Amino acid sequence: MAKAVFTTKVVPGYKDLPEARYHFPKTYLNQVRQAVGDHIVYYEPRRSSVELSSLGGRQSYFGVARVTAVIEDEELADHYYALVDNYLDFDEPVPFAVGKEYFESALKKADGSTNKGAFGRAVRLIPDSEFDLILKAGFAPMLNESPVLQQEQALGLSEPTTPFDRPIVEMTISRPFRERSFMHNVRAAYANRCAMTGLRLINGGGRPEVQAAHIQPVASKGPDSVRNGIALSGTVHWMFDRGLISIGDDYKILVAANHVPEDATRLLNRSRTIYLPNDGAFHPNAQYLKFHRDRVFKG
Repeated sequence: MAKAVFTTKVVPGYKDLPEARYHFPKTYLNQVRQAVGDHIVYYEPRRSSVELSSLGGRQSYFGVARVTAVIEDEELADHYYALVDNYLDFDEPVPFAVGKEYFESALKKADGSTNKGAFGRAVRLIPDSEFDLILKAGFAPMLNESPVLQQEQALGLSEPTTPFDRPIVEMTISRPFRERSFMHNVRAAYANRCAMTGLRLINGGGRPEVQAAHIQPVASKGPDSVRNGIALSGTVHWMFDRGLISIGDDYKILVAANHVPEDATRLLNRSRTIYLPNDGAFHPNAQYLKFHRDRVFKG
C-alpha cells in the first residue's frame, strides 16, 4: 500500500465525485493500485475545468479519502475508477507550497523551482511523512492551531507548540473528529446562516446556533462532505431529518403535504429557495439531494 495525491478539478471532465470515485486513464493504473487500502489527498490545480484556458483553481490540497478498489470504466477504453470512502474536507485548503518550501518534495527541483513535469502527473505517490504534514495543515483549526502557523510548523519553519498525541490519519477516521470537522466546514460554508430560514443567531458565548445537517444520513453511508451538508437551525434540522421538508434539484424547499403545520412553514424563506454558499464548489450535490427526496422525504 502507498499514499498518493489525486488531482481533480473544480469542474471534473468525467463523472468524478471526490467523495465516492476518481476517474483516471491507464497511465496511472499502477500507482492507483498501490494506493488501494490506503489514504489519498485531493489536489485542485490552477485550471478549473478541462479547458486549457480555464482558471480559478485553488492550487491547493482540499480533502482526504481512502481508496477501497479499482474498477474498469465500461464506457471508455483504458480508463478506470478508483472507489473511495471516508472522505473528509479539509478545514482549510492547503497550498502546495509555503514560500519556497513544498509539501511534496518531488515538486521542487534542486534549484528551487517547480518541477512542472512532476506537477503534471494527475496521480503522485507520496511518502507518509509528507502526507501527514498536509493533513496537519488541512485540519489545523481542529488541532487548535492557526492555519498559517500550522503550515509553517509542518514545513519546519517554526517550532511546534502543541504535540500530536495520535497519528493524524487515525484521527481523521474517528467519529468525534469527523463530526467536529463537518460542523466547522458546513457552518463556514453557509456563513453561520440557516439555509432554510435565513437566521444567523449567535449565543452569548459567541457560538453560532446553526447546526450542520447531513443530506444523505451517515447511517445510510452519507459522507462527511460539505456537498452532503446543509446549515440548519434546530427546529428545521429536526424537520429535515424526519423527512418533513426536503430540497429539489433547483434548490427549492419541498414541504410534505399534511405533515407540516402552517406555523412551522412560516419559518421557511419566503422565496421557498435555500440560501447557498458563495463558493459553488460547496453547493449541495444533486446525488445526495435525490437520496434525501427518495429515501427520507415524506412528500
